[in-house]
Order: sequence, then structure tokens, then C-alpha cells
Amino acid sequence: MTRCRHSLLTPAALLGATLLTLAACSKAPDTTGARPPAVSVGTDIDDSVVTARVKAALFADEVVRSFEFKVETRNGEVQLSGFVANQPQIDRAIEVTRGVAGVKGIENNVVLKGTPTTLGNEVDDDIVTAQVKTALLADADVKSGDIAVKTRKGAVQLSGFVNNPGQIDRALEVTRGIKGVKSVDNQMSLKK
Repeated sequence: MTRCRHSLLTPAALLGATLLTLAACSKAPDTTGARPPAVSVGTDIDDSVVTARVKAALFADEVVRSFEFKVETRNGEVQLSGFVANQPQIDRAIEVTRGVAGVKGIENNVVLKGTPTTLGNEVDDDIVTAQVKTALLADADVKSGDIAVKTRKGAVQLSGFVNNPGQIDRALEVTRGIKGVKSVDNQMSLKK
């Protein structure tokens, strides 16, 4: 008899924990302060789901599947960044993204490529990207977890969402100080 009661208690405990978590996630953020409203765990999870759906939709599309798009989502706003060969590829990526459930808006930060790269360029770009990411992570003023880094022929593109303009300025300054960086394209946005 104890065994039956114990086996019912575990699902009930799980259900209770789930309901408490859902109740905590549904609480509206406090918008009375000067800072932007915090993102709840529920919103963070929703944004992760939207990001995953957009990535899957882009990968499934024959026109844009082979391109490396960086996808970031904040409160349903999707930011696309990266490098592509022509405008129709950008247009198709935006069209595919619009069709994904949960997308409230799209910020297009995709840049057109110039001439093709060589294997040497790609290796150098990978090294520059790694050095920029490392430097941004090491800088206490940047808090770079939400900054994406893409490099093409020494041109570094920074995208993602940051808390304030000071973080943007500092990220640009740190990136410009990295050997091999020829230019920096700022596609970062402030969190809403």
C-alpha cells in the first residue's frame, strides 16, 4: 500500500513544481524603474524557442540553407546577421523568418559579401573571430554573452543585444584593438 501512495506522490510533486514555475514565469515585469524591464525565465525560453525555429526554417530552405546566419531573439524581435552573396538571399531569409511562429519583428543586419575568400582568408578570419570573442569575454564592461562575432577578410561584424550604449562603445573599442581587424561593422542593438 505504501508503494502505491509513494508512486502517486511523485507525479503530484512534479505537477506542483511545474505549476509554480509557470506561475512565476507569467508574472508581468516591473516597468516602473529607469532600467529596461528584465526578461523573465518564460520569455527567455520563448526567445530560445523562436531562435531555434528560425534557425531550423533557414536551414530547411533550399535558397538560404548553406549560409551562416547568426540569429538572436529578444522579446520576439529576431536579429539576423552574417554575410551573403546577394540581395535576393537576404530577402529570402527575411521572408522565411517572417513565417516562423513567435516572430514579432525582424532586424536585418545581414551584409553583402564582396569578392570570394580563399582558404587562407577563412583561417585568418576564424582566428580573428576567436580573438575578438576571447577579448570581449575577458572585458568586464562588455558582458559579451549576447554579442555575436562574424569576420570576413578582416572586417568584423558585431551583432546582438546589449544593455546600454556604453557596452556598444566598449565592444567596438576592444574589437578595434585586436590584431588583424581591418574594420568593425556595428550591428548591435539595445535591449528593449
